Amino acid sequence: MANPSARLKAIIAGGSLGGLFAANLLVRNGWDVDIFERVPEELAGRGAGIVTHPELFEAMTAAGIAIDDSIGVKVQSRVTFAQSGAVLSERELPQTLTAWGKMYHVLRAALPEVHYHAGGTVVAVEDGADQASVSLGDGTVLRADLVIAADGFKSAIRERFLPDVKLQYAGYVAWRGLVDETSLSLATREALFDKFAFCLPPREQILGYPVAGQGNSTTPGERRYNFVWYRATSEDIQLPNLLTDASGKRWVGGIPPTLIRREVLADMEDAALTLLAPQFGEVVTKSTQPLFQPIFDLEVPHMAFGRVALLGDAAFVARPHCGMGVTKAASDAMALVSALKSHADVQDALAEYSRVRTQVGTAIVQHARHLGAYMQAQLKNEVDREMAERYRTPDAVMRETAVPARF
Repeated sequence: MANPSARLKAIIAGGSLGGLFAANLLVRNGWDVDIFERVPEELAGRGAGIVTHPELFEAMTAAGIAIDDSIGVKVQSRVTFAQSGAVLSERELPQTLTAWGKMYHVLRAALPEVHYHAGGTVVAVEDGADQASVSLGDGTVLRADLVIAADGFKSAIRERFLPDVKLQYAGYVAWRGLVDETSLSLATREALFDKFAFCLPPREQILGYPVAGQGNSTTPGERRYNFVWYRATSEDIQLPNLLTDASGKRWVGGIPPTLIRREVLADMEDAALTLLAPQFGEVVTKSTQPLFQPIFDLEVPHMAFGRVALLGDAAFVARPHCGMGVTKAASDAMALVSALKSHADVQDALAEYSRVRTQVGTAIVQHARHLGAYMQAQLKNEVDREMAERYRTPDAVMRETAVPARF
C-alpha cells in the first residue's frame, strides 16, 4: 500500500454489509474512509437469514470482530420433507446460520461513527488521473484516492461505467419470510428447529433454517425460522402482476414488502398449504411481512475503472442457492485491501483486484446457475422439465445448496 502517513482517502457508496466490510478493513489499514448510505435511517431491520462460510469468518476476524456463539444458530444436520410431512432424507452437515440484522449490527459497531453518513446519496462518480471525484445529492463534491461502489444489484455506479451490462431475469422469484419460534406449533418446532430443512414438491423448492430472533437472541424459544421459497414466475404476465401495488404502480426489480397486494399474499399462502409439507405450510402462513425477490443473474467483464472499484452485488449477482452473497462481498473487500497492501499505486492495485475477483465472481454466478437450473426449467417445455427433475434428488439438493466452496 502507498505511504500510510499520507492517509489515503476512500469513499464508499453504499452502507450495507459489503460497504461496511470494506470500510472496517480499510480503516484498520490506515485509510481515511467515508461511507455514504442514501437511506437516512438504520438499515438493521432489513433482511432475513444468512448462511455463513469460512471466508466470511475470515473477513470478520480481519475486520477486528470477535466471533462467539452469539453470531448465529448452529445446526447439525439437513433434512428433506415429503409433501406429506414425512422425512425423505437426512444428512449430517454442521453449519452456522446468522441473520442480516446481526451482521449489520456487529459491522456497524466495529466502525467508528465518524465514518458513516446515513442519508448521503452519491449521484455521480468520475475517475481522474490523480484522484476520483464524487458528487453528493446536496451538491457537495468530494475527492478521493479510491471510490468503492457497494451500492447493490441496481448499482448506479456500475450503470455509469458499464451501461450495457443488464440484470438477466432467471424465470422465478424467491419468497422469503421469518416467523417467531413461539408462533409455531410444538410439532413444527421439533421438526424444523436445529435443522437446515428442504421440501421439493413438483415445480417448487423451499428451504429453511433457524436464525436469531428479536435483539439478535439465539436462545431457544427466542429464535426465528427463516424460509426461502422458489417459485416459477413468467416474466411477461405473472411477474408484472406480483410487482404491481394496490394503486396500480408497477415496481421494476422489486416491490416494498408493505406494498405487496393482499390478494397476492393470499394466493401465496394458499399455495403453501396446498403444495408444501405441512411444517413449511405453517412457517409460510405464520411469517410476518413475507416478501419476494425476482431472481437475477449479473456478470461484469471487469470490476475496476481507474480509481473506482465495484464490490459485492454491484459487480456480480448470483442466485441465492449457493448462499454466497454476503461472503462474496466480504471476500471482495478482503481481496481489495490485500491488493492495496501489495501495490504502491492505487490504480495498479485495483487492476489486480479486478483480475482476481472477476474470475471468482464469474465462477460463483455459474455455480449458482447450475443450482437454479431446475427452477429455470419450469417455464420451458416438458422435456426440459423432465431432464431437470432427474438431477433434483433430495440428497443432491442437500449436498450442493449453500455449502462452503472455494472459487
